Amino acid sequence: MTSRIPRDSRLRLVRPRPLAAAPRAMNTQRPRRAAPRPPEGTPVRSELARMARSGLAGAARVARWADTELGPGRESGTTDGTATLSDATAERAGRELGLTTAQIRADWDTARLAGLVEVHGDSARPGWRLRAWNRDDSAVLRGWVALFDAWSLAHPEPEGHEAAGVAEVVSAMPQVLSFLQLSAGPVPVAQLLDLLQQRVTELRTERCEVPLGPRPEPLPRPVTDDTPLGPLLEWALEALASVGALTCGDGQATLTPLGSWAVWVKLEQICVAAQSPAGNIEQAAEDMLRGCAQLRPNAARAEYRAWLAARPVGSAVTELLAAARGEDALLRGLAFEALRVVGAPAEPDVRAVAEESTLRPYALLWLAEHDGADPEDAHEVLTRQEATWLWVDTAAAVADHGEAPLLVRHLESAVQATVPALLDEVRAVGHPRTVQVLVALAAAHPDPALAKAVRRAAFQVHTGRG
Repeated sequence: MTSRIPRDSRLRLVRPRPLAAAPRAMNTQRPRRAAPRPPEGTPVRSELARMARSGLAGAARVARWADTELGPGRESGTTDGTATLSDATAERAGRELGLTTAQIRADWDTARLAGLVEVHGDSARPGWRLRAWNRDDSAVLRGWVALFDAWSLAHPEPEGHEAAGVAEVVSAMPQVLSFLQLSAGPVPVAQLLDLLQQRVTELRTERCEVPLGPRPEPLPRPVTDDTPLGPLLEWALEALASVGALTCGDGQATLTPLGSWAVWVKLEQICVAAQSPAGNIEQAAEDMLRGCAQLRPNAARAEYRAWLAARPVGSAVTELLAAARGEDALLRGLAFEALRVVGAPAEPDVRAVAEESTLRPYALLWLAEHDGADPEDAHEVLTRQEATWLWVDTAAAVADHGEAPLLVRHLESAVQATVPALLDEVRAVGHPRTVQVLVALAAAHPDPALAKAVRRAAFQVHTGRG
């Protein structure tokens, strides 16, 4: 018996859609959290970025000088494993830029803290923020917030104080900054000192709580209750003033517009993390992605944002890429959806993994969209072979986690015009899941003739004849 359906079944050419955009089994719509607005009186982002560029102008100038003068093939500018400028290089930069050696070193350190310069082992290279400095306000503001986060490294610690006491003050300062932000004006330093003392007392009490179970050996108390906090608060305020977060004078401290905005951003991140839609914030990247697999795209993005807000960007990107390298193709696609939420900070790592065959198609699509390509047209950056590999990888995800009709519909996203052409190129691309994908497709497709052709292709790949 023969089928009346032509064996050379045509495929409708449609734009490929990312797996994350496919209909989900769950149709539950979650309420969207309204986009938060900064406090009244906060300057617009472009004005905040202008302030940040002004405050970091010296750091950007030294970073650009180093990019030009100390690039690959030129004289090394470091003398140890921390990418510290050598004396000769600092003196040379000072002569060429008209600055003292001390100013060069200070600006270099600021550039490193703001991400304008990235340290890798015993060398330094320009950061992505430096490349985007003049055109991307978000890159500038991220750089300033990175410097704000590192305020305790931007100013020498006071001498004569135990490291534990300094650490307590650093841990307590977020509450002091929150109070300054809520006050929206000058606050007497004496009042801040009272608040600092209260918070440090709370930290010491929490540290001395006795856990359940066998009692461990008592630890030596790192700092006594009578440790003077006044000098440490003075140091903290000076350090925050040095990065442009606040101003001090006449016994009062006031957050700058940038400082107030940065504290608000941090508070918002805490709120986002606390409102994790599906409760995956504490999970590792792989488990978080599995938890997002049945969420609709908007709900999944909210979950990604909450997960990212709870951890440093660098380690989050590393975790997501590690999950993408696993055997589960669904997690691979979802990991890059999460990396889209990360945005520009993930660019260097995504660009690096573009050389890995398993991740290359995903990375190229991510980079194309990051560079401004329409998501509907981003697939044009892929070669025919890369597009076919991605088709098989997505089909593997559907076969493992989706339903048969979705796998059949996935045929429509193939770049090949006919089923025979698709099968020929699928056999040639060498994806490790090719056999399983073809077997699943043959079992799901309602056309007996087409299913037979797909099974034959699976057998040929399995026996090495394809």
